[in-house]
Amino acid sequence: MQELSRNTFEPIKDIDVFFDLSPQNSFNMKLPNLLTAVAIVTSALWIISCGGEGVKKDEKPVDIQELANKKDEKHGPEIKESEISLTNPLNAGWVTAGKGIYEMKCQSCHRLTGEKLVGPGWKDVTKRRKPVWIMNMINNTDMMLDSDPEAQKLLELCMVRMPNQNLSKEDARQVIEYMRDNDGEK
Repeated sequence: MQELSRNTFEPIKDIDVFFDLSPQNSFNMKLPNLLTAVAIVTSALWIISCGGEGVKKDEKPVDIQELANKKDEKHGPEIKESEISLTNPLNAGWVTAGKGIYEMKCQSCHRLTGEKLVGPGWKDVTKRRKPVWIMNMINNTDMMLDSDPEAQKLLELCMVRMPNQNLSKEDARQVIEYMRDNDGEK
């Protein structure tokens, strides 16, 4: 074998100094390798989780209009004041049921305080509005937004039409009982 001259190793020595392979600097060498390994493993897991199939081209696109047409909305006739009677004291069963309906169908748009979210807050609504107005707003929203000046003002303020929640007349009455409880009635 040929003997290597001292000049042959000098570039390697320069690389040694450049990377500083001393024990106290070993972390600096491991960090880039660690980050590279993490990136590779993360990419591999992402590809595996997608199934390697990408976007399926044979899937039928969802037709939003078709989905909306399949849902039957319940609209009753206009509710008259004579059809509603308030109880004193509050009916605890209706309050509980009304709270459940609120949590499921109303709370994403209405707060129990005066704060406007998507729709107006419910604080003191039973002191400002008659029960017949509230029930018609719940059960016959479109009729109210088309013909009632107060409902139209709320639409102008909130800029979003209240969707039909398909509540029965009994459900709406339970919601009013919960509103009354929220407004401090006993």
